[in-house]
Amino acid sequence: MSTATTAPASDTEPKTAAPGGSDATTGKTNPLQALLRHRGLGKILLLALAAAVLVPIVHAQWAGGMWPQALSVDLSEPLGKTSDWIIDNRDSHPLFLYFFGHISNAVVLSVRAVYMLLLALGWTGVTALVTLVAWRVAGWRIAATALLSLLVSGLLGMWVPTMQTLALMIVTVLASVAVGALLGLAAGLSDRTFRMLRPVLDTMQVLPAFAYLLPVVLVFGIGVPAALLATVIYAAPPMARLTALGLRSADTGVLEAVTSLGATGRQRLLTARLPLARKELLLGLNQTIMMALSMVVIASMIGAAGLGDRVYQALASVDVGAALAAAVPIVLLAIVMDRTTAAAGERLGAGSAPGPKWLRGPLAWAGVAVVTAAVAVVGRLSGSMVWPTDWVVAIADPVNDFKDWMVGHLYSGVPVIGGTADWAAAFTTWVLDPLRDGLTALPWWGALLIVAALAWLIGTWRTALTAVLALAAIGVLGVWKPSMNTLSQVLAALVVTLALGFAIGILAAGSKRFEVILRPVLDVMQTMPQFVYLIPVVALFAVGRAPAAAAAIIYALPAVIRIITQGLRQVDPAAMEAAHSLGATRWQTLRQVQLPLARPALLLAVNQGVVLVLAVVIIGGLVGGGALGYDVVTGLATGDLALGLVAGVAIVCLGLMLDRVTQPTERRAAKGA
Repeated sequence: MSTATTAPASDTEPKTAAPGGSDATTGKTNPLQALLRHRGLGKILLLALAAAVLVPIVHAQWAGGMWPQALSVDLSEPLGKTSDWIIDNRDSHPLFLYFFGHISNAVVLSVRAVYMLLLALGWTGVTALVTLVAWRVAGWRIAATALLSLLVSGLLGMWVPTMQTLALMIVTVLASVAVGALLGLAAGLSDRTFRMLRPVLDTMQVLPAFAYLLPVVLVFGIGVPAALLATVIYAAPPMARLTALGLRSADTGVLEAVTSLGATGRQRLLTARLPLARKELLLGLNQTIMMALSMVVIASMIGAAGLGDRVYQALASVDVGAALAAAVPIVLLAIVMDRTTAAAGERLGAGSAPGPKWLRGPLAWAGVAVVTAAVAVVGRLSGSMVWPTDWVVAIADPVNDFKDWMVGHLYSGVPVIGGTADWAAAFTTWVLDPLRDGLTALPWWGALLIVAALAWLIGTWRTALTAVLALAAIGVLGVWKPSMNTLSQVLAALVVTLALGFAIGILAAGSKRFEVILRPVLDVMQTMPQFVYLIPVVALFAVGRAPAAAAAIIYALPAVIRIITQGLRQVDPAAMEAAHSLGATRWQTLRQVQLPLARPALLLAVNQGVVLVLAVVIIGGLVGGGALGYDVVTGLATGDLALGLVAGVAIVCLGLMLDRVTQPTERRAAKGA
């Protein structure tokens, strides 16, 4: 009896709730209410209704497909006046004399002091110092890598440029870490500051370096100060983001325990929050170093000497061998710094120090200084302060010969499958051209509607509004057509990057041996200056949009592979064991367990793919990519602040729009969203 009376109650209970999609009297489901109850379908219906109402109105007012001229704003005149004012007052206005002038002098003195110190140590002293520091911090394997890297830099005849770059990097990284740590500290301790700084950091990281090189040069002139400031703008955001992440994700239990002991806010920060965020801080330092090194070639265009200048000058004369000889030390510096900071972070988390016991004590750093000084004195007494010219190995001619052989045999000489010229033509004809023509022919209001639909379906109305406003800003700036051209290149390169990245990342996550083999390849690809890719890419694919897309794919692929591999490897082992125990195949485990659990890492890989592909759009403008990249480069070359800055802001808007469209937004439970 109890069963008979209980079952109907459970069945009829939901049918009496009309808001749930059922009729209160008949108990039958209302199809319209059930459809609206589904969040995604409800959004689609609302968007369709809005389109049905707004599209005829907009089409009647602006029948053309391109952005209406009446809705655009011409910034050429105000930006031109700003540029003229800066040029006219740079040598007389108090703002430049007593503020920017002091900053410029401080930068020059700092970089010169570090460079003179490196020269005073000589090649023997610098080699000993870097090797011993790496041994003290990261162990003998990293120390051996550092020693070999410095020796290779000398053998390639790049010792003096390497010291110039190292001096600039030391000062730049210190400044970037200081700025990033202060911003991250403010964002980590205040939700309001975090919300305010997020778009600023997004802009700093997405805005192409070429776009703000011209304003920086206008204020500081050609030279080291402008190069350092441009690098700080580019390299500080990762430190700020990771500092804020570390502070905001600190264990609440530990913080509550410290608070219960009567600690003040400052004591909680120094004794709990910062120690708990040590790994994030070291990761931020690592990323800042890598970002700073990736700017050395671009910074050379505005007066930074060193390896970047050698690369740029070699590329200007189409000398691939000389460019590679200068690029290899940049890669080696990046690998040494990456390995050292990464190993330091791992050992810090494990609570162990490398090396023998005598190398772990408080006098270890004093020992490093004494040994370095002794080796430097020996080198000075031997009369060799810089790398001996007799020990230099020239690689330019063999590299150029190999490049010529590759071009001769791969450009059009491959049977059956065709050469790289055929591949580039096919990719342009079947992918880039239709995508560009489709986006250009798409009515501007149709593009806004599609972006709103995609952003709203994966996020909230705020996400959709941000994406629509970012895309609309491009039209307001008057660069709608070149932006659609750039967007077509970005989308094509992004799809190829993600397809290759997911395939290779999945293979690397499933095979430790394959990952070990792949790691040095990714290191070289990720740390090689962007400009170095240009000549071989152009040689193999000719000039056009295809080589621009190829350069973007090569540059963005390593980061995507790393993030996907790490995300899949960090999936809970218990979930993997449960899947195997239920008899799931490897493919089923990957599809039903690993990929869903690694979703945050996969979304981050998409995000980084967007950012990195956009970063190479400007470089693509130098090899025939055209569109916004060409405008930015032309603006820098001709001193046209309006042309370069407007195109750079448009690229930022594209990045913001793509970020909002590809990154789901967490809904706030408090609002019931």
